[in-house]
Amino acid sequence: MGASAAFFYLLLPLWVQDAAAAGLGFTRSDFPRRFVFGTGTSAYQYEGAVAEDGRSSSSWDTFTHAGKMPDKSTADVAADGYHKYMDDVKLMSETGLEAYRFSISWSRLIPNGRGAINPKGLEFYNNLIDELVNHGIQVHITLHHLDLPQILEDEYGGWLSPRIIEDFTAYADVCFREFGDRVASWTTVNEPNIGMMASYDVAIFPPGRCSDPFGATKCTAGDSSVEPYIAAHNTLLAHASVASLYREKYQVMQKGVVGISIYSYWSYPLTNSTVDLDASQRCKDFLFGWYDIVHPFCQWNL
Repeated sequence: MGASAAFFYLLLPLWVQDAAAAGLGFTRSDFPRRFVFGTGTSAYQYEGAVAEDGRSSSSWDTFTHAGKMPDKSTADVAADGYHKYMDDVKLMSETGLEAYRFSISWSRLIPNGRGAINPKGLEFYNNLIDELVNHGIQVHITLHHLDLPQILEDEYGGWLSPRIIEDFTAYADVCFREFGDRVASWTTVNEPNIGMMASYDVAIFPPGRCSDPFGATKCTAGDSSVEPYIAAHNTLLAHASVASLYREKYQVMQKGVVGISIYSYWSYPLTNSTVDLDASQRCKDFLFGWYDIVHPFCQWNL
C-alpha cells in the first residue's frame, strides 16, 4: 500500500469522529462491525534497519542502491519502524485504528530465502504483533510486498522460476506456525498485477527487467512481452500452494482467512455502443482480469 493510501485510511477514524462531533450524523455504528478502520505499510517502506540483526538484502535494496529510483533514494532508514514500532502502535491506538496490515520482510525472517530462521527477525515480528494485540488492534499480515530476498533472485531468477513456489510455501509455513495464534487475516501477495508489470514490463520496480520499447529506462535484460506473464503464473501457483497449506494445516485451529490482494479500479463505457463497451471491458482485462483465474479470458491451467 502506498503512502497516500495509508494516509487516507489513517484519517478515516478521525473523519468519523469529527463528522459525529460536527453533527453530520456519522458514527461508528453507521458502519457494519465487520467493516474495519485501519491502515497499512510494507516492510521495505516502513522498517529501515536494512543491515541490522541478520537481515539479508532484498531485491529492493539492490534496486535502490543501484540508483534506480528517480530521486536516487533508498529505504535504508525509511520510517525507522524497526526501532520505533512501539511509538507507532501507540499513535495507532490514539488515532482509533481498529486494524493494521503490515508485510513481513522475508529477508529479515529467513535471510537465506529458505532454511534457518533469523531469531532477531522472529523476535521483532513477535514483539510487533504482541504490541498490536495489547492495544486491541487487529493484525493483518501480508507475506510478500515486492521485496524478494536477493539471494533467490540471484539463484534462480525469483518469480520467473517455478522454484519460487516451494520456497514461498515454506516461508509462509513458518509465518503461519509462528504468528498464526494471534493473526487471523493473511494476504499472500500484495497487488501482484501491478508489481509484475512494474518489475518485468516497464522496469520501475526490482528486478528492473524489460525490453525495448516498453521500459521506462534502458534495460540490460528482460522480455516485456513474455516475462510479466511467466512471473504472474508462478505468483498464482505460489498463492494457490500457500492458500492450500493454510486451509489444510492451520485454518481449523487458527480460524483465520487467507487471500491475495489484487489492485483494481473500475472502468465505465462512455456510451452503450459496442465499441465503448468492449473498450471498457478490455481496460479491466488488462488491469486485473489477467489475474482472475476464473475470468473467461484468463482460463489458466493451474
